Amino acid sequence: MLILAGLGLYDERDITLKTIEYAKKADNIYAEFYTATLTGTTLEKIEKTLGKKIIVLSREKVEYETNKLLDESKERNIMFLTVGDPMVATTHVDIAVEARKKGIELIIINAPSIYSAVGITGLQIYKFGKTTSIVFPEPKYFPETPYHVIKNNLNMGLHTLCLLDIQADKNKFMLANEGLEILLRIESNRKENILKKDTKAIVLARAGSLNPKIAYGKIVDLIDYDFGSPLHCIIIPGKLHFMEEEALKYLCENI
Repeated sequence: MLILAGLGLYDERDITLKTIEYAKKADNIYAEFYTATLTGTTLEKIEKTLGKKIIVLSREKVEYETNKLLDESKERNIMFLTVGDPMVATTHVDIAVEARKKGIELIIINAPSIYSAVGITGLQIYKFGKTTSIVFPEPKYFPETPYHVIKNNLNMGLHTLCLLDIQADKNKFMLANEGLEILLRIESNRKENILKKDTKAIVLARAGSLNPKIAYGKIVDLIDYDFGSPLHCIIIPGKLHFMEEEALKYLCENI
């Protein structure tokens, strides 16, 4: 049996009772923390909550040794843990599909993810368009994809969730300030007048914690603001309903 289970967003208290129940049945528990990480806890606390040791897999181990994980699931009960919901990352969807193809019993245990947590801003979930990711620029690598996604979503009046780059192996997490700077740099290159310094944005920091930071204001005012520790994400709102405007006024810190 293969059990794909989510850990939630922030700390070990996000782990569902169902995940704890199935952890007891697992012969081996694996986890990956390269697509996201729980910044409010430690591996040791997660292990204590589950009552089992966890084998942490690198990106390479997951992507290139999927068959080994699946083969093990044919003979034993294997649990594979991910941050957020287990079916958000395409890598995990591939694992689930391959498990079905091989006739392996598959259990999927859903958990809170950033896609549900953004509702804390008061924006209506069904008015979000395509999600995008802002990555750390590198020499000769400065993708403008986020800009195009935001542009297309705005043309339809939709909100854009911008996920920020994580390099967990280097303990490197993009802050919202960096993400906003990158968006303005792309605007400077594109000159399509999509994102200006007075464009309104929302920053959500530490989603899933009991004390998240939710700030709403102009990019020029947000870009130097201290949002505290990661993880951060950015939302570029589209056309706002009057109820969303009221929610942003009372549920967010207006900068």
